[in-house]
Amino acid sequence: MLNTTLPHIDSEAAFQAALADNDQLMVCCGRNGPMCLPVYDVMESIQDRYDKVAFKVMEFDGPIAHNIRSLPECRSFMGLPFTVWFKGGKVVKATSSIQSKAQVTAILGEHFEA
Repeated sequence: MLNTTLPHIDSEAAFQAALADNDQLMVCCGRNGPMCLPVYDVMESIQDRYDKVAFKVMEFDGPIAHNIRSLPECRSFMGLPFTVWFKGGKVVKATSSIQSKAQVTAILGEHFEA
């Protein structure tokens, strides 16, 4: 279990439901490590400002992570976490490694409605 209060995607059904039920979705796929924890903290700190965006996390080493790890947008990624932004079920942005609050909010502002 990841060290965050954000909703966890822990099954194939939960991933499919997250895509189907949320027009705007940010999924952070990572571990309880120094590059990932700050991204979870950013997500937790801004989720109230973005009520139209669903913020969810997924364990990088779990069986469900193939849904993120196998995306073409993530194939060249080397650092954790893999963070993917979906709009209407389609990938609009994917990043890897630590992201600051400014970086995350810039991406949200570019691709999503608050």
